[in-house]
Amino acid sequence: MLPIDLPGKIVCVGLNYRDHAEEQGVALPEEPLLFAKWPNTLIGPGEAIVIPPLVTQCDYEAELGVVIGSRVKDVSKENALEAVRGYICANDVTARDLQFSDGQWTRGKSPDTFCPVGPALVPASEIPDPHALTIRAIVSGEVLQHSSTRNLIFGIDEIISHVAKTVTLEPGDLILTGTPAGVGVFRKPKRLLEPGDDVTIEIEGVGELTNPVVAGA
Repeated sequence: MLPIDLPGKIVCVGLNYRDHAEEQGVALPEEPLLFAKWPNTLIGPGEAIVIPPLVTQCDYEAELGVVIGSRVKDVSKENALEAVRGYICANDVTARDLQFSDGQWTRGKSPDTFCPVGPALVPASEIPDPHALTIRAIVSGEVLQHSSTRNLIFGIDEIISHVAKTVTLEPGDLILTGTPAGVGVFRKPKRLLEPGDDVTIEIEGVGELTNPVVAGA
């Protein structure tokens, strides 16, 4: 069961952890790199991540999700966090083969079931500092990502202010803030998701989100 209302927008930030940029050997971005997932991707805790038959490189990405609580446009960085309703664990599941072959990310990020969120929305008032949280991804019992939101290149306040310069954020909109180092495609050897795996996204103070992985018919 989906633990949040269906958002009108899922706004994502790519390459937003210093350690993730380092593992790719790329320069840090000068401003947030934005892309979108579609709401058809959303599933809740315990629901299956379904790998479509054409996808051969399915990857996990542990992310801190931010749910907007009030309408914001042209908000300053100093006031941006006032718009946050709460925080949630998210998994920005990605079809790497589609992402890389397309040359842009929409299709590779948006297959059905490719955005698990949960276990519940934690009110912003219960997270004193969202920029100081341990974040981990555990695949079938193996810790593959282990970092901290201290490593964010652009903080949540910066992201909201940047987005709201051009895109009005509405209550219920979901922002995915980026993933740290350790994703499967950049590991040596690669560790991509297979049917039979289970993935847990664990964020300090926010909770643990677990989903099984199955093959699509």
